[in-house]
Amino acid sequence: MRLLILGTGGMANQHAKNFAAIDGVSVVGGVDVVPERLAAFCAEHTIEKQFSSLDEALAWGEFDAVANVTPDRIHYPTTMQAIAAGKHVFCEKPLATDAKLALEMTEAIEASGKVGMVNFTYRNSPALQKGRQMVLAGDIGAVRHVEATHLQSWLVSKAWGDWKSESKWLWRLSKKHGSNGALGDIGIHIVDFTSYGAGLDVAHVFARLKTFDKAPPENRIGEYDLDANDSFTMNVDFSNGAVGTIQATRTAPGQFDQLRLRVYGDKGAIEMIYDTGVSSLRACIGADVDTATWRDIAFEPVETNYQRFVAAVRAGKTQEPSFRRAANIQKVLDAAQRSDREHKDEAIV
Repeated sequence: MRLLILGTGGMANQHAKNFAAIDGVSVVGGVDVVPERLAAFCAEHTIEKQFSSLDEALAWGEFDAVANVTPDRIHYPTTMQAIAAGKHVFCEKPLATDAKLALEMTEAIEASGKVGMVNFTYRNSPALQKGRQMVLAGDIGAVRHVEATHLQSWLVSKAWGDWKSESKWLWRLSKKHGSNGALGDIGIHIVDFTSYGAGLDVAHVFARLKTFDKAPPENRIGEYDLDANDSFTMNVDFSNGAVGTIQATRTAPGQFDQLRLRVYGDKGAIEMIYDTGVSSLRACIGADVDTATWRDIAFEPVETNYQRFVAAVRAGKTQEPSFRRAANIQKVLDAAQRSDREHKDEAIV
């Protein structure tokens, strides 16, 4: 499989390394509008072809699939262009900035017969995969209550760099630069992590979004208005009648990147954690329910999204997480924004 990487910012390095490590996959080209960044990226990953636009790359055309690692608002036009050219697409999340565009992309890829998948990176957690299997197998009985958090600290820590001076962080805080804030950036991950791990769809959401003053007096740094949300909370109903909370923030000191999901059923409970690259899983089931004893659960390594995408292309059949899955998650995020704006519960339709 010959792969083109579209967009050569920070996350593109993960795509290049992971895809190049798969037997039979060749990263044959890179695309970026910033020549210096493109040249450095291609040199680092020994990529021969460099293009200043997707048009230029498609005119060359000697590739089978596109890894779309552009900023959020660029996903829609570039993915639609790649689909029209008959290419498979592996897109970074979110698939689009709203559900309407995400559904258009979904319908286009499904009509084309090509593979379209989205990089929900935390699906690579073996604890999540094993935990979901246990929930679906009925190990904790019928799900009644769910708690989920996604905690990061880069707005209150320099562990990942100084966000006040780096464009790769500042754009994530600015609506006019295409950001939907914490909701669009990490909210999409924790909603997918929660829904997937619990084996349930979100049916209703009541949300609150919060933007903090980070650069007085105007909450602005250079060209960036820091107006995108920094934290959110959601009260949700699930498709089976269970209730839960989902929350995320970029302002959690002591947490680099932690996703924690607790699923409580009428026969037991399970906790799935991904913490800065390390997965853990524990459960309270069976006789342990009477003593509130939690035990660690063993799990095996799982395929990554990158490996699943390559397998899907070779088989000619999309695997999860698909475009349609990403579009459905985007519906939840859109509903959360409406809920915050209108101060009411929103149904997911």
